[in-house]
Amino acid sequence: MPRPATLHRVEHTRTVAAPAAALYGLVADVTRWPAVFEPTVAVRHLARGERTERFEIWATVGEEVAHWTSRRTLDPARRYISFRQEHSRPPVTAMSGCWLFRELPDGTTEIVLRHRFSVVDDDPAALDAMTRAMDANSTRELAALARVAESGHPVDDVVFAFTDTVPLTGPAVDAYAFVDRADLWAQRLPHVARADLTEPRPGIQHLEMDTTTADGSTHTTRSTRITEAPGWIAYKQHLTPALLAGHSGEWTFAEGPEGPLATARHTVALAPEAVTDVLGPDATLADARTYIREALGRNSATTLQHAAAVRV
Repeated sequence: MPRPATLHRVEHTRTVAAPAAALYGLVADVTRWPAVFEPTVAVRHLARGERTERFEIWATVGEEVAHWTSRRTLDPARRYISFRQEHSRPPVTAMSGCWLFRELPDGTTEIVLRHRFSVVDDDPAALDAMTRAMDANSTRELAALARVAESGHPVDDVVFAFTDTVPLTGPAVDAYAFVDRADLWAQRLPHVARADLTEPRPGIQHLEMDTTTADGSTHTTRSTRITEAPGWIAYKQHLTPALLAGHSGEWTFAEGPEGPLATARHTVALAPEAVTDVLGPDATLADARTYIREALGRNSATTLQHAAAVRV
C-alpha cells in the first residue's frame, strides 16, 4: 500500500507599519494582485460569493508561468483568509494555506502567510525546489504589501483601476486577433516604436516594446501575456515606467446587445517616491494619478481604435 505523501508546512511573517484593515483589504481583493504582487501575472474569477470565491491564477514560479485554480474563504471580522488549490501542478500534489493579519499594540500589523503542501513521492529535489520558490515568492509578496501600505498614502489612492471601451465595426474576433499579434504593433500603432513577441507555449506570450509618450520620450516595457482566444488577453508588466510600481491589464472582446465591443482595463500601483522626480517638485499623488490615467488610457484607446477599424 503506497505511503501517504508528507504534508509540509512553511510560514512567513512580516510586521508592517500600517492598519490591519488596509492590509487585509489588499489581500482580499485578488483583482489587484497582478499590480501589487511581483509573481502574479493574471487572475480571473470563476465564482464569487459574500465570503467565498473561486478563481484562476497565473504566476511565475522560478522561470515558468504556472496556472491553477484556487478556492478562498474570507473572514473580514477575524482578518483571516484561507485558500486551497483545486488541482495542483506537478510536482505539487496538494497546496493550501492562510493569511492572517494581527493588530499589534503599537499600531503595526503582523502579517502571517502559511502554506501546507505535498510533492510527488516526497521527492527531496522537488521539495527543495518548492520550498525555495515559496520562500522567494512569499518574501516578495510581503514586501509588496509593505511598500504599498507604508507609502504614507491611502491604499486606494496608490492602487487603482480604470477601463476604456470602444464599439467595434467588425467582428470581435478580428479585434482580438489585432491585439494578439503584438509583434506587428510597430507597423500598426503610432505610439509603438518597437515590439518583440515570443510565445514559449500556446497561451503564454512575452512582449518587449518601446512606446512613445505625448512629450516625445520613449520608454521600454516588458510584459507576460495570457491569451484565451477569442475572448480576452491579460498581461502583467515586469519592467514599468518610473511612476509605476506595478501595472497589469486585460483586453476583453465580446458581442454586446448593440454590437461587438472591446474593453481595456488597467490596474496600477503608483510609486509615490518617484512622483516629484518625474512630474516636478510641486507634483502630488493626485497629479500622478491623472497623468497615468491619461497616458495609459490614451495608448489603450489608440490600440482599440485601430483594432476596431482594421480587419486582420
